[in-house]
Amino acid sequence: MAELTPAQRTWKAFKRNKFAVAGLLFIIFSVMVAILGYLIMPDSTPLANNQTIQLSIKKPGTRFMMLRLKKTEPVDTVNLFTKMLYGQPDFYREIPITGYKLTGNTITADEYIGDEDKPEKKTYQLPANIIARGPSAYITYRTFLLGSDVYGRDMLSRLILGARISLSVGLMAVIISLLTGVTIGAVAGYFGGWIDASLSWLMNILWALPSLLLVIAISFALGKGLWQIFIAVGISMWVEVARLVRGQVLSIKQTEYIEAARSLGYNNLRIIRRHILPNIAGPILVMASSNFAAAILLEAGLSFLGFGAQPPMPTWGSMIKEHYGYIIMDSAYLSIIPGLAIMLIVYAFNLVTVGLRDAFDIKSASTRI
Repeated sequence: MAELTPAQRTWKAFKRNKFAVAGLLFIIFSVMVAILGYLIMPDSTPLANNQTIQLSIKKPGTRFMMLRLKKTEPVDTVNLFTKMLYGQPDFYREIPITGYKLTGNTITADEYIGDEDKPEKKTYQLPANIIARGPSAYITYRTFLLGSDVYGRDMLSRLILGARISLSVGLMAVIISLLTGVTIGAVAGYFGGWIDASLSWLMNILWALPSLLLVIAISFALGKGLWQIFIAVGISMWVEVARLVRGQVLSIKQTEYIEAARSLGYNNLRIIRRHILPNIAGPILVMASSNFAAAILLEAGLSFLGFGAQPPMPTWGSMIKEHYGYIIMDSAYLSIIPGLAIMLIVYAFNLVTVGLRDAFDIKSASTRI
């Protein structure tokens, strides 16, 4: 029987933790939902921003009859890939109605205004070719599976699009923090001396600052926006990675195989890149998984405070901000649903972090070196 490779042994150990596997499956599901995005959203318009004010704050499962009227301005049809990334502008204007009567090419609709108001009758002209295609050409039904928000937008669509924003922030922040932290930590730990002292002083200063306040300060300097959040969160999280890498490099650089590499004339860059970093990949992966969860929480906090992606772009933090006042009313789900989404995805990453730590047999204390 062939001996297992280190990667296979790690995966086998990881699979023993059923909770970690469940967390990984939930993350994979969330990533697939975020990638598909507009293709599976009930409201596939850009930013899921199709507002119908009359339908604001409707309960989950609410269903409405909608009159579809073709827009007068031209709307371009986008290809599948563009729709998946940016959405498809709607070709029709939808009006909620409670009933209608068709007379020739004229339709008289009872427009829905509110639960406590009497429907208002209005008349519209429909093209003959639309009438000939039957009611399905001008009447549709819209179901709010998770209800509608204060602007009458579909909550499920905005929740799905919010997953894309949160996971994107987490991914970019982890990439930036790893590139910066691994580089600085490896240089500090390997070369030592005044280089280590200077970089350690910088790390200690930034380590003492609260992450949220540091991100807010960076956001003030860079401005509000999604890309600014990527950079701000990533820059604020590299210190933990650098401290971990520095500690690992300090313990490895005196080993025999590193001394052998030096005696063979290998340059410092090759020793760090080919002989040190591959041997500390386990702790780095554990830190990356932990930082992913922390980045999602930071982004949610920033969006709640108004420093994240700006409206109408949906984020889970901004969805809570827009509706937290309804928690004491009978529409608490408007804030609870995005809050649960944040909790579940962060918990999933924490489960994966624990699974990776156990699989790599890393003591939890090593992450605070």
